Amino acid sequence: MKIVAVTACPSGVAHTYMSAEALERAAKAKGIIVKVETQGSIGIENKLTMEDIKDADVVILTNDIGLKGLERFDGKPIVKVGVSDLVKKAEKVVEKVEAYINSKKL
Repeated sequence: MKIVAVTACPSGVAHTYMSAEALERAAKAKGIIVKVETQGSIGIENKLTMEDIKDADVVILTNDIGLKGLERFDGKPIVKVGVSDLVKKAEKVVEKVEAYINSKKL
């Protein structure tokens, strides 16, 4: 399974990166491949490629602030979550995403 994500917070600093790290840790613990693009105060980092997106089973987007380039994800299953929820509950988000993807493979 592969997840791609974009994180951003209103100030573009701490929560942007904390949520990315939390998601990476939670996915790794379950053996899930994840790549997270951050849209912080210094711009876009770790930009997702079209191949990353094409290979992904699901896209996770933080919804606290407008994200750039959302048209890239047309046709992909998208999960929107608050940046603080991702920081605090990344394991639960990954579990729900994993259950959803597994149910689609049946």
